[in-house]
This record gives sequence, structure tokens and C-alpha cells, in this order.
Amino acid sequence: MSGLLTDLYELTMAAGFYEAGKSAERATFELSIRRLPKDRKFVIAAGLHKVVDFLLGLSFLEEEVEYLRGLPQFKLVSNGFFDALRKLRFTGDLFAVPEGTPVFAGEPVLTVRAPVIEAQLPETYLLAAVTFESLIATKAARVVDAAGGRPVVEFGTRRAHTAEAGVLGARAAYIGGCLGTSNTLAGFRYGIPVYGTAAHSWVMSFHGETEAFRQLQKLLGEHTIQLIDTYDTLQGARRAAGLGRPLWGVRIDSGEFVSLSRQVRSILDSAGLRDARIMASGDLNEYKIRDLVQAGAPIDSFGVGTELATSFDAPSMGTIYKLVEQDVGGIKRYTLKLSEDKTTLPGAKQIFRFPDRDVLARAEECSSGSEALLRPVILGGRLIEQLPDAHAARRRAAEALRNLPPEPYRVERSRQLEALVEQARRNLA
Repeated sequence: MSGLLTDLYELTMAAGFYEAGKSAERATFELSIRRLPKDRKFVIAAGLHKVVDFLLGLSFLEEEVEYLRGLPQFKLVSNGFFDALRKLRFTGDLFAVPEGTPVFAGEPVLTVRAPVIEAQLPETYLLAAVTFESLIATKAARVVDAAGGRPVVEFGTRRAHTAEAGVLGARAAYIGGCLGTSNTLAGFRYGIPVYGTAAHSWVMSFHGETEAFRQLQKLLGEHTIQLIDTYDTLQGARRAAGLGRPLWGVRIDSGEFVSLSRQVRSILDSAGLRDARIMASGDLNEYKIRDLVQAGAPIDSFGVGTELATSFDAPSMGTIYKLVEQDVGGIKRYTLKLSEDKTTLPGAKQIFRFPDRDVLARAEECSSGSEALLRPVILGGRLIEQLPDAHAARRRAAEALRNLPPEPYRVERSRQLEALVEQARRNLA
């Protein structure tokens, strides 16, 4: 993984650390959630797999080193720094909250402990990886909750910001509770169930809607989902029903879903297709789905694209990556930030999850009756065990969300952490 996939200032700081003789110093950084996104009560942690890929693959090719050497910002940098980049590999430690874990404002999701250059360089990539997938997983959880037990399929790759974002978004949406995705590569790469049949272009490519439906049914058999709103939704439903089985069901992609779904349900039932299902798609989100469910619309499943793949109503999140601790020649120095609205806490930390609250504590503390959320992932530059897959992360998210206590969720600080904060403040005076 190219070390150039970062902001320039990470590299100028790396050069500065080298020239100042600080390369051997060990630094501890935490990636935390400063503020929850708009209208979110929690965030589901996701993206750890990409963090691990980046750290274990971190390196610089010769042409990348030469590119940096030619930049004006590195004009005064010695040859030794560029030699160090050629040899650079991640040799540090990574602790992380497992994917699928709900986390809250002020809590660290990742802890990186390594020689200072190795710890500083990954900041940009780690923030992007965790922020994006966590946003999508969280949005998916909201949509799935609104559906009230009716399956939701992620349809968003064509509206994602890049095609690869669509693949990663599909994985995150699955962790958040979606039944599956329309993205075939996500299905191949991550073992996620894939769904889809045909688009409006299929119907339009035939001389008649009935012939289009007949050919699709011949191709897909019991997996057939007829898209019935190309011309007239109710007429489309009658034509699909007239062909009978095999038929999984029909999909409505436009119109007033409550009224249409009721009329379509009546058409299917009258044709003896009571087991045929109705899927709705088209500009859906958790609010629209909740309204449909509350209105009693006979819709069996939902396909959600644009608003899910982009976390449309909350497309950004206040994640930060901050230095919290240094080890300089065996002496620990605890760092914190005191600027208004951007305060950070010193020292490496642990999150202890109790049935009714979280306690943010110092990393070396123990706490009985709780689950320690930050767990070792990489030690000494080596992955200590395979990460849980998307299926395990999805199960973890579902169980955790079922067990979340009523609002507001409490995040407390331990006495030892409070004492460290006061100590670090005094040391700044």
C-alpha cells in the first residue's frame, strides 16, 4: 500500500521527525469520534479490514521516493530520510474496537502505537477508511430498524462516489444489517448475498412488456422479480400475474407506494399468487420506509440506494487522529489538546462496556463485569489472528443493537483517567 496515499503534511512531519532525531521515539495515537453525525445516537464501527491492509502493506516504491525528493518542500531534507522511507514498514501495534460494535462520542475506535514516523503517516488513510464505512454501516442500521423486520437490500453502487466506494459501502451496509447487496464484486470479495434481476432497459428492449416478463421468467425461474413500473404499474402487475409461477415477486421503483402496493397486492392475490412478494425501491431512506411501514403498506422488502451508499443526510463525521502519549528514552509523556471545542484526553485508553454504560479508562486499568472493547490486532508489525469476517461483524452489530440500553447512553470517565487529565494539565503550566 503506497505511503503516498496520505496528506503532504504527514510526510513533511515525517521528514521533520527524522531531521530532529526523533525517529526512535514511540508515539501513541488514537482515532476517536469527536462528535456523532447529525441525528445519530451511536456509530457502528467498520473499516478495520482496510486499516489492517494499509498498515501491513505500508511501503514506498523507488519512484515514489524520487517523486518526494523532487518536491520543493523536501529541498533541505537529507538523503538519510529518503533511505529510511525505502526501508519503512509498519513495526508497531494496533488495538481496535471490533467491527460491528456501536461506539459513542469521545470514544477511541483505534489505537496505534509505533515509532513516531510509522504512527503519524497512516493518519489520513485510517481516518478515511474508518469514517466512510462506519457512516454507511450506521445509516444501514437506521434503515433496517425502520423497516421493522422487512429485509433491506443495498442498491447504491451506481450512486456511490466511486465504484470502489460502492464495494466497501456494500460491505458496510451488510454489517449494519442489510440482507445483501446488488454489487457482485462485494458478493465475491466478502461473501455477501447478492440480489438483482433486470432494469427498465430490459423491458424497453422488447416489443411488449409481457414478452419481456416471459423471457426474464424463462431465464431466472423462481428467482424472477418483475420490474412492473416501466409504463403503467398496475398494468405491469396484471401482466406479471398473468404469467403465473415461477415468480419470486415484483418490484415497484416509482410512484405513490402505499396505494400502488395495495393495488398490486390485490392483483397478485386475485391471480392466486399470495406468496409472491412486493419489493419497493426508488429514493428511499429510513424516514420514508418508516412511513410506509406505519401506513401498513403491503411491501415485503426494500431496495435502498443513493441515500444509503452516500449516508446522504449525514455524509461526514467528526473523527480525529490525535497524539495521546509519547515514550522518549523510556520516559512517558502524556499529551492533550485544550483548544475550544477540540479538547482531547491524554494517555492510551480502554473502553469498558457495562450493560448500562461505557467507562472510558486508562489502557492499563482492569474492570470486572464489563467487556474491554479495544483489542490487540497487530503486535510488532504482525497480525496476531485473522479478523472476523463481514458475517461475524454483522452478527455482532445485530446483537449489540438489541442490547443497547435506553437513551441517553452514558459514557463515563474512570477516576484514574480523570487524575491523568489533571496531571497533564498541571504539567502544561
